[in-house]
Amino acid sequence: MGVFPGFGSWINDQNTQQPPKAESERSENVESKSMSKKDSNNAPTKEKKAYHDEKEEEKQDQLWHHAEKEHPWYDAPPKVKVTRKKGIYHMNIEFTAGMTPYGVYFLLTVPEHGPFFDEVKRRRLMENKSVKVLMDDGPRQISKVEKFVVWDFLWWSIPIPINLILDENRKELTTKYKKEKVMLMKVFEGNYKVEPIYADQERLCKHRLPKSLEEYKICSGGKGKLAAKVTMNQYFQPYFPFNLPPLSWYIRGITIKTSKNLLKAFQNMTTEFRKAQRNP
Repeated sequence: MGVFPGFGSWINDQNTQQPPKAESERSENVESKSMSKKDSNNAPTKEKKAYHDEKEEEKQDQLWHHAEKEHPWYDAPPKVKVTRKKGIYHMNIEFTAGMTPYGVYFLLTVPEHGPFFDEVKRRRLMENKSVKVLMDDGPRQISKVEKFVVWDFLWWSIPIPINLILDENRKELTTKYKKEKVMLMKVFEGNYKVEPIYADQERLCKHRLPKSLEEYKICSGGKGKLAAKVTMNQYFQPYFPFNLPPLSWYIRGITIKTSKNLLKAFQNMTTEFRKAQRNP
C-alpha cells in the first residue's frame, strides 16, 4: 500500500482468501478484459507526490494496533438523514473509522483495495470493473470508473452497473462524483470529505483541547491516535416511472440500505486491520 507496513499484503491476502473461487476467477477475467494497458499504467495508486507523512502513518498504525488490544475502538453505525426536494433525494451520511484520515481516504479511492466485502454472506458488495484516468495534476485527479454494486432484491443479489466521473483531491481528502450512466437513475451525484478526529484528546490533552494537528501532537506527547470522520452527500432521482410511488419508495429504501451495508462493511474492515498481526 505504501501507507502502513504490511497493509498492502494484508489487504491482498483478504481479497484473495475471502471471495469464493468462482467469483475470484470472474473478477480476474473482468479486470484483464476491461482495463487497458494505458489505463493500468495511469491507475491512481501511483502518486507522483506524497501528500501525507509516511513515517507518521506508520507510527499511527502501531498506535492503533497496540491500543486495540486493551481499549478497542468502537465505530457507531453510519448516521443517515434523507430529505426530498423537487423530486431529488438528498442522503446525508456521517460515519467514523478507527484509522487515519489518509488511510481512510486511500481505501475509499483506490480501486485495487476494495474493502466492501460482506463477511456473513461471503460476497463482494461493490467491485471495480475499470478505471481510466482523464487528468492527473498534482493532488487533483479526474477519472472515469465502472463499478458493480450489489442490490438485494428478495432472495437475489443483483449487480447494478454504475459509471461515474470522479474528481479527487488527495491533499484535501475530498471527492466529487457524478454519473455517466447509472441504471434507473436520472440524477446520481455527490461528494464526500474525510476529516481528522483527535481520538485521545480528552485523555491526553486534559483541559487544553487541541485546535490543530500540531497542537494535538504537542499536548498528547506524540502518542495521540488520529481517527477519521467521513461526511457524504448523495443526490439521486429515479427515472420515470420509478420516481412515482410505490416504486419510488422501494428505490429510496434500497438505495439507503445498500449505502449502509457498504459503509458498515468498510468499518468492519478497518477493525480487522487494527487487529491484524503486523509484519516486523
